[in-house]
Amino acid sequence: MTKKIPETTTKAKERAFLVGVSITGKNNILTLEDSLSELSLLSETAGLSVVGQLTQNLAQPNPVTFIGSGKVLELKALAEETLAEVIIFDDELSPRHQRELEKSLGKDVRVLDRTALILDIFAQHANTSEGMLQVELAQYEYYLPRLTGAWTHLARQAGGGGGRSGSVGGVGLRGPGETQLEVDRRSIRNKISHLKKELEKVRAHRQRYRSQRKRSRIPIVVLVGYTNSGKSTLLNNISNSDVYVADQLFATLDPTTRRVELQGGYQALFTDTVGFIQKLPTTLVAAFQATLEEIAEADLLLHIIDISHPNSQGHAKSVIETLKNIDASQIPIITVLNKIDKLTAPENAQKIIADFPSSVAISAFYGDGLPLMMDLIRNVLFENLIPIEVRLPYNQGQLISLFHETGQIERIENERNDVLIKGRIPGRLLAQFNPWLATEPFTDSEVPDETVVE
Repeated sequence: MTKKIPETTTKAKERAFLVGVSITGKNNILTLEDSLSELSLLSETAGLSVVGQLTQNLAQPNPVTFIGSGKVLELKALAEETLAEVIIFDDELSPRHQRELEKSLGKDVRVLDRTALILDIFAQHANTSEGMLQVELAQYEYYLPRLTGAWTHLARQAGGGGGRSGSVGGVGLRGPGETQLEVDRRSIRNKISHLKKELEKVRAHRQRYRSQRKRSRIPIVVLVGYTNSGKSTLLNNISNSDVYVADQLFATLDPTTRRVELQGGYQALFTDTVGFIQKLPTTLVAAFQATLEEIAEADLLLHIIDISHPNSQGHAKSVIETLKNIDASQIPIITVLNKIDKLTAPENAQKIIADFPSSVAISAFYGDGLPLMMDLIRNVLFENLIPIEVRLPYNQGQLISLFHETGQIERIENERNDVLIKGRIPGRLLAQFNPWLATEPFTDSEVPDETVVE
């Protein structure tokens, strides 16, 4: 009897060729070179092997093929020369761009864009029910306008549990998949509607959980930063936990919260969130919803910066811009310059600290600088009192009580519909009182003597 030799489970990585375009007048945080380097890391995270890249400077994208017709011919020749199986553009392609490029480049190569690649990575790293629902929704919304009669690139059945339903090279995207080749727009819209309803249920549960945390009066510290800046490593170190860590982009997608003891008997909840990245398309914003909600509820933000990265300043700017866009810039923030152990001259980090108020240099991996960072966190949360004047309606009794319990009241005046309070509160509470800041603060002459709190 002939013995069958087991098939090998090792599969060669698919070969990817990258394309980057610099548009005149378009202000990107990263240079074209840095952006392509980031795209290369994204490709490697998705399990691809990068075999080359092509760049072009344009006044505006070609309406048919995004890049110029001459560049398309050059790209086809390079793809054949390098045996590339997938071509990835560093920008989001329109459905027309993608169709025309696939026609021009031939059936042996697939064309993806940055959005599809990030979606693919999200699908690998989403582990909670909310994360998987968010990624699946983003995938359907991305591919709905790209329907062309048959979804041959999504023909395989989806995996599940955040696993792979084929590779980038096999299907162009892992995740929802399809059980049939022919799928009409109505069925996809119905699926999108169903996913949105399911997400609302999950988010309602998460909101109830957040409300319970707030009632506990334990401050919430949220770690934010560019992807792969070392947030999960830091959380593991300060909480003695085992959050998944890997030297790759988007290693953490779902928010993770741990209770941490601070010196002096204080406690705080620290939450690790998905890393930010430049050129995040609107289709993917929903996949960040859990992270955005966690940030909005924070009492303090730790902005983690990989100081060893050559474009750390650009990464920091990208995060700060994102915080402004989600109305989180009013939350107290500590800048943490991480990975000083990778610097050839660690003292250089001290020079950069001067550019950031409330900053500290650390090595999350080795623990250097962590005691100083934890002291700074404790001071901001519990010891530094911030001057504030608020006009609180009487139906905000919880906030009025909170001011009395945790702050120092200098003056208070009861009016017909609200109470005007001047005093100092811990920095961690600023976000809760910001909606009620007094637009016309009272002056000493306007306040009767009996309202002065001795």
